[in-house]
Amino acid sequence: MNYIIPFSKHTFVLASLLFGSASLAQNSLELENQIDTNAEELIVTAELIQKSVLDLPNSVSVISEADIQERNAQHLEDLLNLAPNVNYSTGASRGRFVQIRGIGERSEFQEPIINSVGVVVDGIDLTGIATAATTLDTRQVEVLRGPQGTLFGANALAGLINIVSNRPSQEFGVTLGARFEEFGGFGLDGVVTGPISDRTAYRVAIKKYESDGFTDAVFLGRDDTNNIDETTARARITHQVNDRLELDATVLLADIDNGYDAFSLDNTRVTFTDDPGFDRQETLAASLRASYLISDQLRFEGLVSLADSSLEYAFDEDWSNVGICENTVCDSDLFGFDWFFVSFDSYFRENDNTSVDLKLVSQQDNLAWVAGVYFRDQGITLDRVYTFLENDFASQFDTTNLAAYGQIDFALGSNWSLTTGLRLEQRDADYSDNNGASANPDESLWGGRIALQYQADNGALLYGLVSRGYKAGGFNLGGNIDAADLEFDTETMINYELGFKQQWLDGALSLQASVFFQDRQDIQTRQSIVRSVATGEIGGLCPCSFTDFTGNAASGTNTGLELEMDWAISERFSMYATLGLLNTEFDELLSFDHINADRDNGVAFDLSGRDQAHAPNYQWLLGGAVALTPNLTLSGSIEAKDEFFFSERHDERSDSYELLNMELSYQAENWSVAIYGKNLTDELVQTRGFGSFGNDPRTFYEIDEYNQFGAPRVLGVKAQMDF
Repeated sequence: MNYIIPFSKHTFVLASLLFGSASLAQNSLELENQIDTNAEELIVTAELIQKSVLDLPNSVSVISEADIQERNAQHLEDLLNLAPNVNYSTGASRGRFVQIRGIGERSEFQEPIINSVGVVVDGIDLTGIATAATTLDTRQVEVLRGPQGTLFGANALAGLINIVSNRPSQEFGVTLGARFEEFGGFGLDGVVTGPISDRTAYRVAIKKYESDGFTDAVFLGRDDTNNIDETTARARITHQVNDRLELDATVLLADIDNGYDAFSLDNTRVTFTDDPGFDRQETLAASLRASYLISDQLRFEGLVSLADSSLEYAFDEDWSNVGICENTVCDSDLFGFDWFFVSFDSYFRENDNTSVDLKLVSQQDNLAWVAGVYFRDQGITLDRVYTFLENDFASQFDTTNLAAYGQIDFALGSNWSLTTGLRLEQRDADYSDNNGASANPDESLWGGRIALQYQADNGALLYGLVSRGYKAGGFNLGGNIDAADLEFDTETMINYELGFKQQWLDGALSLQASVFFQDRQDIQTRQSIVRSVATGEIGGLCPCSFTDFTGNAASGTNTGLELEMDWAISERFSMYATLGLLNTEFDELLSFDHINADRDNGVAFDLSGRDQAHAPNYQWLLGGAVALTPNLTLSGSIEAKDEFFFSERHDERSDSYELLNMELSYQAENWSVAIYGKNLTDELVQTRGFGSFGNDPRTFYEIDEYNQFGAPRVLGVKAQMDF
């Protein structure tokens, strides 16, 4: 495949602003030749043996606190485009469904799903419930690409996102921040940290963010039916019990009360709903880490985490109101009866998750090893209230995962080293619902990695990696599904990767590069059978009912390239760039999705050779910052993404786009203020799409494409003060 990477006038404008400002700064200020070479090293804490990102033989992006601030990010979804070959899907108020290298879920409804991308916050497993993943007092976000079969197991086939908060400090400090944005955007955050004793420190942080959203509900006369209302809080305490034992405890609270009214019959940001939906989450979670130094070379690490979440998700399925047909071709007066449908769908989940991770870590000059055990117990109850259900649907889904894992890193001489890792996991599931369906699948799974690396005398790292990941098999709920399709198989993937990492100019310039080939077997893919509500027949006249199910494709491949560059050209001028190229393909997929014209009669639809969903062929980012004066800084970025298929159920695609973001900030000794603009050229970005059904009675439910859109141009101002 030929990758064509467009660079538009927006890129030229950004580069001109930054380079022109840099020239101005050079002429008006005396600049140092190089930056401070003792800059803080970025350590990847998610790894079994923590190392600098430039010393790891795999693909990892570390998004720093400064990156988060410069991007004006409020949620994890605002950061994902900073990492190459990472995408996300909405279908909710936030982009909590993540895809890495084209692999990941895109929605969740009645059926229990198995996640391909793990999300962890301070050791707390928020996989599948990442609406709570705000940027509250975050030190860094680590994005590990590729299967994490050794590290995280069944929920990390595609990769892992690890969010790390700031540690408590032994020095007392207070930070307060506020922001105001267009569309009713308003944010407050505060942090208090300090000592309790010589051995104990605390940190308390709270964040509140609100926005009216970007939808106008014309029937209701409101502009806040797709609003954001998020409050998160964290308390963290570290205690040095003695010279050998340290304890680190975290409590996380999340109160999310967002609206959900994102789809329009006219495929715009103007909706006609009379009963807007919602996307809510309340989470109480905690984690406790213990690190005990057994000897100078041997350490015990333990982690226990608990997360109790209540989730409520609902939407106005008809996207309209009872008067939508008045004075149109579908007016009831023309037919003598109301023939259009009215429907509301809602899901209420309780998600309880407990995990325990215990390991021994040994680090010597030429040998390091880890041996551990892991236990995860999750229970999910669901109540679905739906207009077309005679009785409310209720289900219980319990899973337990028990794993043993290990890793050995050893030197093969002065420059060569080898990393080997293995994870053996037993997964047991127990499902039942009030329709009489039940299933008790269990299976043994394994994953691992082998990495050979060469550390050159000049500091360059070259590595070759082979890793295996897995995603457990499961079951469908029955209904209209044939007995042969009730169960689906485990998906496995082998990842082959070559990489290069290097620093130059005393650490001022760094580069990471990797190429990969991923061989996927028994790909799990979501499909639908669509039946007319009126007749119950496949296809037919919509409005329609959907029977979702998961099936297996025979195989597929995901190949690509990833580049990341950071360059501190001087104390006052820096640049960064990322590039992700991705080519995905199904070798074979026979879909029983009876939606498009050639599927109306149940004819299998072959997607062999087609790209996988949410897998753009390219993504790139170019950004930089320049100090105009010692206190005034101009920063900006341009990010681009290729078009991609929304689903394996249909052939509709997003549009490619480029976004321009800018910020002008003033930093004094203990306070700062900034003005910023996101998506300055007001690009229309599609984050979720459907093209397999009709929902507009004014066109007699003709099949059409419908999209959910990202944020338009948003201007804002923010201030922060440190005490």
